[in-house]
Amino acid sequence: MPNFRYRGRSARGDLITGRLEAETVDGVATRLLNLGVTPLAIAAESARDTRVQDLLQHLGARRPTKADLVLFARQMYAITKSGLPLLRGLRGLAQSTHNVMLRDALLDVLQSLESGRDFASSLARHPEIFPPLFLSIVRIGESTGTLDTAFLRLGDYLSQDQDVQDRVKTAIRYPIIVVSMIAMAVGVITVFVIPNFAPLFKVLGNDIPWPTRVIMASSDFVRQYGVALVIGSLLALIGLRRYVRTEAGRYRWDGYKLKVPVLGELLRQSILSRVTRSLSISLEAGLPMIQALTLLSRSAGNEYLAERLLRLRDAVERGDSLSRAATTSGIFPSLVLQMLQVGEETGELTRLLDEVAGFYQREVDYRLKNLTALMEPFLIVGVGGMVLILALGVFLPMWNMIAKVGHVG
Repeated sequence: MPNFRYRGRSARGDLITGRLEAETVDGVATRLLNLGVTPLAIAAESARDTRVQDLLQHLGARRPTKADLVLFARQMYAITKSGLPLLRGLRGLAQSTHNVMLRDALLDVLQSLESGRDFASSLARHPEIFPPLFLSIVRIGESTGTLDTAFLRLGDYLSQDQDVQDRVKTAIRYPIIVVSMIAMAVGVITVFVIPNFAPLFKVLGNDIPWPTRVIMASSDFVRQYGVALVIGSLLALIGLRRYVRTEAGRYRWDGYKLKVPVLGELLRQSILSRVTRSLSISLEAGLPMIQALTLLSRSAGNEYLAERLLRLRDAVERGDSLSRAATTSGIFPSLVLQMLQVGEETGELTRLLDEVAGFYQREVDYRLKNLTALMEPFLIVGVGGMVLILALGVFLPMWNMIAKVGHVG
């Protein structure tokens, strides 16, 4: 089916441009009018123009963020809750959405719905935007006639998930910036400052203190092999990135991240908070346990924990209870295991999973508030050690020279 470029005005008078597939120009005009857009210009695209346009859109378009999905879920909840026809509501969203990829996806969803597909299958045509868990809950909501509840759950879940991830990233950014600034300062001192003192230090001959010897040797090494170090570091980073993209590399890298002092446990708890909350809303929406655990393993965001979740799923599939399978998986502490067991015994597993998610949420909040205090000892020791070595390396030779001059005098 040929592609057509169009330019038109929305009901609010905004200028809209885009592409549509249709048999004829009249077909494009009809579809635009159905979308509430008054066509101003419609032109067929050649195959070459289509390829070029696809490339430009791929390079320039911004993938929808989690914030975009939160807004979409909230808007869809309002549409389905109010009883507004789905096609009419989606037309309005497509006109008001600023993200190009999401807008084009919604236009394609509209076209898919008009051709007779169901809503979940229409969304599933765009897996790069809508994750598997999102699609599964929408599919359950559509089949049970509770789309409004499904989007309400998704909006709350995505909003909480985004909030945790944003705060974790903000907290981790501080030590990274501090360490980077320290490394830059040491590099500047080593390359530009120490060489100016080298002739003065060499006057002492064999009486140069060991801190000064270390600093001078480091400075000479960096100045002599600096280019090779930079190239080697870049090649090492490229090699590491390629290795991390492999299945084994990703698994080991994600496992290593969970073992980093202070930050590793924070990352683990934030992921488990998201996993348990996801499992809660999945079960509440009506997803089978095995399917829910499979979806969670794909969206865990950490291959090491995802592999543990698959082990947990396999144990449940063999007939173990969730609490027993969680015990052998080694993911959860004893307190959480007890809560899961109580939830299974009382038939309130979804509520207890929410409690577990809240438990991890509170732990993450506590660690985020105290992260600076926890990181300060490491930063102080590191900065203090570097400053001490630099100070001793610079001032000890001067004191020795002053002592020699005084002795001669």
